[in-house]
Parts: sequence; C-alpha cells; structure tokens
Amino acid sequence: MFEVALFALLISAIILLCRVVLGPTLYDRVIAVNSFGTLAVLLIGVFGFVSKRPEFLDIALLYTLINFIGTVAILKFFRYKMLDSDRLKEPGRLFSDD
Repeated sequence: MFEVALFALLISAIILLCRVVLGPTLYDRVIAVNSFGTLAVLLIGVFGFVSKRPEFLDIALLYTLINFIGTVAILKFFRYKMLDSDRLKEPGRLFSDD
C-alpha cells in the first residue's frame, strides 16, 4: 500500500514540477510550489504512518506552517515589491501602481 501512495505522490510531484516550469503566470508557479510543499507534507505523513513514528506528524505540521508563511511572503513581495509594512501604512499608497 505504501508503494501505491508513494507512486501517486511522485506522479503528482512530476505534474506540479511541470506546472512550475511551464506555468503561464507567476501565480500559477507560486501555487504549484505551494502544492509541491503540500505533497512533501503528505509524504512525511505517509512515511511516519508506515514507520509507526508519530513524531513525523509534528514535523509535517511544522513544515506546513513554514510552507504557508513562505507562500504568503512570496505573494506579498510580488504584489507590493517589498516585505516590510512601512510603506503600506502611508495613506493612499495601498493601491497605487508606482
């Protein structure tokens, strides 16, 4: 059963890597990288289940949080061209295109 799950995850990873390389927009690529991170979490979870080591689920949860925060940071950077929030606090600068 582990081999079937591993095979399905690897096929999904190959499809997502193709989307990362061939994605028409930046957002398609970011979502594909986020989905690839989710597949890595699933792989860690399946491996922890098969090896009967529940510690791997803690690692998977931590990796999920890092994946989410990284995706939000990348999307914020490409939207505002910065990661700090000082410029966002200025009135009238939130939706300007400069």
